[in-house]
Amino acid sequence: MSTLTERAVLSSRDWSTSASRMMTNAARSWFVVAALGQLIFAYYIAVLYGVSALRGDWAAWNSVMPRGLNTGDTVGNIAITVHLLFALILTLGGILQLVPQLRSRMPAFHRWNGRLYLLSGVAAALGGTYLIWVRGTVGDTSQHLATTLNAILIIYFAVMAWRYARARDFVTHRRWALRLFLVMSGVWFFRVGLMLWLLIHQAPVGFDGKTFTGPFLTALAFGQTLLPLLILELYFYAQKRAGTHGRLAMTGLLAVLTLATAVGIAGATMMLWWPRIQ
Repeated sequence: MSTLTERAVLSSRDWSTSASRMMTNAARSWFVVAALGQLIFAYYIAVLYGVSALRGDWAAWNSVMPRGLNTGDTVGNIAITVHLLFALILTLGGILQLVPQLRSRMPAFHRWNGRLYLLSGVAAALGGTYLIWVRGTVGDTSQHLATTLNAILIIYFAVMAWRYARARDFVTHRRWALRLFLVMSGVWFFRVGLMLWLLIHQAPVGFDGKTFTGPFLTALAFGQTLLPLLILELYFYAQKRAGTHGRLAMTGLLAVLTLATAVGIAGATMMLWWPRIQ
């Protein structure tokens, strides 16, 4: 009986270790897919806005943004230009900040890139809020409130990540940094989620495509922030407290989300990004 009990305990530990490894690999797989999608998004921003600006083709901006560059609105035009620059910096910087090899082998780069990431994130959040409530943009009030919530969380998570980095509590710092990365990716999540929805339904179900309003877009505007954070908190819980079955369930959820993210990225690339930079 003693030998059988020991074998059972060892087998249980092996399963638990395997489940933890599978869950970690599933999380890494999602990040790789998301990072690829964000690099495509960064390339789109650089080509559409950066290259057209260098050419002096400002009309290209207005062909994409309903309220892009407006004659006489100097403050607003500067705000949108800086906001787009920060979007490029944040997209690339966020990916680099989460690559473990860079973090371990180039700690100085990780620290300085992190500082730039935090400052740019706060500036982008404040600038985005200005553009929404002062300059105006597409969508209705519910979407604007959701985006404002995203901006508030960006600032709060940036402060918390900086605070724990300063305290050299790197375990807690990493958790806040991951939360920050997700809310900083809200604009990207919105586009990927929208394209996934359109690919599934093959029509603008739940919203008006002309006014860009409706219950689905309201839900998506809040979901771009809250859903990724919920998934991350479930992952943290599974890491610390869940047993083998809980970690396997989390692995399955991450696999489904990775597939959904990949499909959404493909849809956004084919329907939103690539056609506009040809």
